[in-house]
Amino acid sequence: MQTNQPCRSYEIVAKRADGTVFIGQNHAPAVPIFENAFSAFAHGSPVLTTDGDVAVEDLHPGDMIVKGDGTASPLLWIGSSSFVPADTGQPTPLVRVMADSLGIGRPSGFLTFGASARVLHTPLDMRGEGFQKNVLTLMRDLVDGVNIIEISPPTPVRLYHLCLEEHATINVGGLLVETFHPGMDFLSEVPIRYRDQFLGMFPHIRSERDFGAVCQPRAPARSNMALSA
Repeated sequence: MQTNQPCRSYEIVAKRADGTVFIGQNHAPAVPIFENAFSAFAHGSPVLTTDGDVAVEDLHPGDMIVKGDGTASPLLWIGSSSFVPADTGQPTPLVRVMADSLGIGRPSGFLTFGASARVLHTPLDMRGEGFQKNVLTLMRDLVDGVNIIEISPPTPVRLYHLCLEEHATINVGGLLVETFHPGMDFLSEVPIRYRDQFLGMFPHIRSERDFGAVCQPRAPARSNMALSA
């Protein structure tokens, strides 16, 4: 017999293909395939746009986001949800990154990230294995206990994720962090009962193919609480 699955409220603001804006709230299971799409950036994270840094909670569909290659692309989807990292059953504690932890100005000030945030950076233990460029690495896999630490606030924290026209890295406080992408062939890992519900949370796409390709290689998850896809 199937046990009752805890659910979470997920909020979505998206620009549809016809230019109209969708604003909605869905209740869905509190499982990684859903939570990963809503848990990258903490409230206040500065996202670089063509008009300068804008706090993630102040972004709107259509805003022009500066990508890692210096070009700009319109923001199409904003997902957010409220998490209590100290509660049992949450995906993982948040990650606090101090200024200059990954290089001068990387980041420019302390930042807080959620479970699914990936930064363009090659961990020390992966260097020398044939990688000639950075890879998208889970921020929590860079925790060192000094400059990059885990935190577990006892009160609710609102986390966000973003989609552009294509998967990309964006500048968040001096770090290049990926936009949301569920992973290639992710539907093969999603229970059938969740597939339509998951895809329905992205009004700007018509099918899973519209997520496109992943813009950079992803490092394998090394933490105990690995993300799906």
